[in-house]
Amino acid sequence: MHVLDRQFLRHKRPYVLQCLLAMAAMFVVLGGLCAISNVTVIAALGASTFIAFTMPQHRVARVRYLVGGYVIGTIAGTLAWWLMHITPLPQQVWAIDNYPHAVFGATAVGVAIFAMVVTNTAHPPAAGVALGITVMEQWSWLTPVVVLGGILGLCGAKALLRPLLRDLL
Repeated sequence: MHVLDRQFLRHKRPYVLQCLLAMAAMFVVLGGLCAISNVTVIAALGASTFIAFTMPQHRVARVRYLVGGYVIGTIAGTLAWWLMHITPLPQQVWAIDNYPHAVFGATAVGVAIFAMVVTNTAHPPAAGVALGITVMEQWSWLTPVVVLGGILGLCGAKALLRPLLRDLL
């Protein structure tokens, strides 16, 4: 049993370089996201950074999937958030702690997954964005702008660094 990947032992430089580049790209993106405090949305961008910088040649790391998935996740989460706040639910339902968040959060994830697979834009972390937006206490137009700006920034960084990136997994 090996603890370290055998490819790492033969090709240390790309592993170290790509992880440092991912860290730098995430720093730049997070610097622009200081206006947002939703941990789930930020975590999704971290997962997308992992995919973009460790599997840059895989389908899920292509711009179509990164941006398309995030657009769909953002729309699904926003629609679910609005529906949760305009749907008249009986007081007994609201009395159950987090029940509306569970119902509408699950709906947002299911809708996002369906829309991503039928449009061929499936990017798993974007389903987390749908959930993260749905469970936010306060919705703001700044959230989708920052989320989509973050993924576009990540795509830009990946494009600029493409000559240095190779699949590590």
